[in-house]
Amino acid sequence: MTTLLFVAVAYLLGSLSFAVIISRLMKLPDPREYGSGNPGATNVLRSGRKTAAVLTLLGDALKGLAAVLLARALAPAFGLQDDIVLLCGLAVFIGHLFPVFFGFQGGKGVATALGVLLGFNAWLGLACLATWITMALLFRISSLSALTTAVLAPVYAGWLMGWGKSATAVLVITLLLVYRHKSNLIKLINGEERRIGQKS
Repeated sequence: MTTLLFVAVAYLLGSLSFAVIISRLMKLPDPREYGSGNPGATNVLRSGRKTAAVLTLLGDALKGLAAVLLARALAPAFGLQDDIVLLCGLAVFIGHLFPVFFGFQGGKGVATALGVLLGFNAWLGLACLATWITMALLFRISSLSALTTAVLAPVYAGWLMGWGKSATAVLVITLLLVYRHKSNLIKLINGEERRIGQKS
């Protein structure tokens, strides 16, 4: 029962869509109604408000990090095993993708995944961040950067944390992230994907 409670709280935390929340607070258009329609930092950037995009990015990443760190800190007091950290990381990520507060229509999970990976292992998160930044500087296409990073993340996890449950959890995140980017894959193949900062 305690495990379910931890997972449920992590999922609810993940369901907080900062793209929508920040846009409402700053009186901006709903990010689900312009650009790619994705409630994420890249699409919020298309509104022309960089501050809103940065706050969205930080909020989505920090909720992923917080879910993992809180699970790790509180697990011993409740007699839970280390696996609860992985489960909460998956739960907060899934909450972002399919948020109960926003009709299960969430973002694509890049920032939240980064926060989760940083929580799992700081070097893992930094390796993924460095990969995303490198790809973004080279190609200026957010989805390409995210997909490249996602594919490499389980490899990094295996090297840094061993080829066990942690790497498997990262692989699940990768598969879900790639699934959420399926429309972007089609646009990349057709050469139609927008570049970072490009308005709709």
